[in-house]
Amino acid sequence: METALRANYSREAFKDEELVKLLPGFTNGNTTVNDINIHYVEGGQGQPLVLIPGWPETWWAFHQMMPLLAEKYHVIVVDMRGMGSSDKPEVGYDKKTMAKDIFELIKHLGYDQVNIGGHDIGAQVAFSFAANYPEATTKLIMLDTPHPNAGMYYIPLVPAGNNSLVNEQPKNHMWWMAFNQVKGLPEQLLIGRSHLVHNYVFKYASVDENSINEFDRAVYLEAYDNADGIRAGNGWYQTFAQDIEDSKSYTQLNMPVLGVGGSGFELLARELPPYATNLKVVKIEGSGHFILEEKPKETVNVIVDFLN
Repeated sequence: METALRANYSREAFKDEELVKLLPGFTNGNTTVNDINIHYVEGGQGQPLVLIPGWPETWWAFHQMMPLLAEKYHVIVVDMRGMGSSDKPEVGYDKKTMAKDIFELIKHLGYDQVNIGGHDIGAQVAFSFAANYPEATTKLIMLDTPHPNAGMYYIPLVPAGNNSLVNEQPKNHMWWMAFNQVKGLPEQLLIGRSHLVHNYVFKYASVDENSINEFDRAVYLEAYDNADGIRAGNGWYQTFAQDIEDSKSYTQLNMPVLGVGGSGFELLARELPPYATNLKVVKIEGSGHFILEEKPKETVNVIVDFLN
């Protein structure tokens, strides 16, 4: 399956310089900030809108939304530390350090203040950016995932009330969050087999798993199916304890905050209110976790309405 996925395309097709050709008006950028190289893709005119994707994806996760958003905003989609073509150092995967990467990037690009949003792990980095650099944050957008907090310590290993012999995937049993925190072993198990985990997550965290098509999955496999890609992506999970500790010092956010959720709507509606004084939470109907691909136009409409 893994071989077939990528064998259908030239390996060149997965490179950023080829992918960006599919999005007229967008260009690749690379720069060194906070002592690492960060890759980003930008295009459009207007207020800056920084977007950060999550696991197990790259900047390409926003490719359907980017042209629509670029009609009104200068869109900057960032491969955060450990993702895609950005550097994959051994350390620095706590969200506070990663937020500093983004802060230094926007300074490099000449901005004092930006709208910022993220999906999944990217949402956690976006939240940390707003918490640590409120003066640089115009508005914050959280897509389907909140920042880590102490409630994560109580995620059950055994899902209550689910019969695994009946339910192939017990509801809300996010076993990969624990698996990704194991050091060293995932690299040994998954190289050449990462598609098994990716396809599993895309299936059970989506309403329409086909919204992430064969080419998209091949792009993500190219980024993750190697020792450094697996190690770095898992690094985002292995810092959750530090992220939780950091969050204890964060005060309420005073800038406008938007939560947009598919399957994560209820979680956002429960977790965000204590952290935001000016909050709106919107549900994307008929979507699972991957709202960027499952409902790109609907997600764009909610974002544009909020930013306007």
